Order: sequence, then structure tokens, then C-alpha cells
Amino acid sequence: MLKVLYLQVIKWIWEIDLLKFKELFFSKEKFFSVGIEEDSGGYYLAIPVSNSRVDYEEYYKLDRDIFDSHKHNLAELEYIAEECRMRKRDNDLYMAPGADRGVPL
Repeated sequence: MLKVLYLQVIKWIWEIDLLKFKELFFSKEKFFSVGIEEDSGGYYLAIPVSNSRVDYEEYYKLDRDIFDSHKHNLAELEYIAEECRMRKRDNDLYMAPGADRGVPL
């Protein structure tokens, strides 16, 4: 209850929409995850990154057609994770990176 109240206060103070990512698949070997952003219903692919202060994930929008064509074997989406690591899909980021953008792990 306290956590929910805290998130509501943060949202109110900064007037931002907090994204709710629900993981559906995680590749321990290839270091990426696939899931759904609960409010929009959009799919995402996330990769871990690290900067000088913190490790975090970058979330990239994933077309429904791509998700649907791979939903029985999400590990096949590794090629998209590699494109994200090479920053070829930056236009698909859910949130723009800050000045101290992390490097992929």
C-alpha cells in the first residue's frame, strides 16, 4: 500500500506516466527479456546496460507482428537484442537515455 502511494506521489510531483513492464520471457544466456507494457498493451524487448553509477535496463518497443511471429520461441528475437545493443533501434526506446547513457552488458 505504501509503495503504491509513493508511486502516485512521484507521478503527481513530476507529472510523468510511470511505465509498468511485465516480463514474459528472459534469456539468461543472451541477456535480454521480452514482455508487455501493461498500460499501453505494447510489447517490449529489454537489454541490461550499465553506466558509472547504476545498472539498469533499456526498453525498446517491439512491433506486435514481430512478437506474434516469434511468440512460440521468443529466444529467436536475439537478433533484435543485438541491434539494440548496437543502438540501431534507438528510435524504438520507450524512454530517451540520459546524458550518462549506459553501455550494454
